[in-house]
Amino acid sequence: MTAARLLSIAKRLGQTLPVLAGILVITFLLTRALPGDPAAYFAGPAADEKSIAEIRKSLGLDRSLPAQFLIYIGQLAKGDLGQSISTGQPVVTELFTRLPASLELTLAALTLSLLIAVPLGVLAATRPDTWVDHLCRFVVTAGVSLPTFFTGLALLYVFYYLLGWAPAPLGRLDIIVLPPTRITGFYTIDALLAGDFATFRAALAQLTLPATTLALFTLAPIARMTRGSMLQVLASDFVRTARAAGLPGRTVLFTYAFRNALLPVVTTLGMVFSFTLGANVLVEKVFAWPGIGSYAIEALTVSDYAAVQGFVLAMAILFVALNLLIDIAYTLIDPRIASEA
Repeated sequence: MTAARLLSIAKRLGQTLPVLAGILVITFLLTRALPGDPAAYFAGPAADEKSIAEIRKSLGLDRSLPAQFLIYIGQLAKGDLGQSISTGQPVVTELFTRLPASLELTLAALTLSLLIAVPLGVLAATRPDTWVDHLCRFVVTAGVSLPTFFTGLALLYVFYYLLGWAPAPLGRLDIIVLPPTRITGFYTIDALLAGDFATFRAALAQLTLPATTLALFTLAPIARMTRGSMLQVLASDFVRTARAAGLPGRTVLFTYAFRNALLPVVTTLGMVFSFTLGANVLVEKVFAWPGIGSYAIEALTVSDYAAVQGFVLAMAILFVALNLLIDIAYTLIDPRIASEA
């Protein structure tokens, strides 16, 4: 990696520190503004005011907001995100358990989206106003119009209830199958690494319908951006010059046009990934998927401060890491970006 790329990455990392600090402050204040009292929830419906006050004191909620924030920062510096009052487990443990489930679902959906959306967008751009172009527009319109919970329920009705091809929506594995030994947290990858092909097939079967549901939603913006970016690049002067020079059509399409059209597609992919990872809670609920999205919603309903703050912090760090990877991908696609930086 060149010095220009390393300098660009270091500059980007430096810019993210104030962003993370601002997220910590805003999240802390917003969680305290949530309706409900976590101490009352923890005490139970039969508790009296004295018991609730004692629990509030034990949780540190009787102190001022600045004091609570300083305590939170001190715990965060030690790697302690607090304890969830809704599950009774440390937030770090919950995130460590649930985040790989959401990542596996999201990455599987995005992989399927890319395999469909990018070729479809390229074909639609090279064959405008043909049936391929009309198919691309239909897929894009359907993908952004159909709610994910409706798509998931429809797929379940057809493939599980009517045809019986899909397994019951019971999470990442059927109840009769034991999880593989944890290595990455991704059941499919861990099963392959352990050579347990029966568990791999079971995990893949459980993953197929929720990943397809998300893919039908995420492929729409990727296909639309691929088509639009390719149309713009194909109409540019350097592509016309390459064609006039007698270069083969395949060389012009993939070497010149597609590579220059990749930058907005990569940007869109990063935005879709960030949005999907935190907003796939409907799919997780439909398929009983034990991901981080459903965990955050459950924490919000009971004003579980530690769990909500841990979720937002984890999403912020992932978003920063993703943007860093996008910046690195930019410099690999177009080295001029690193030189300008």
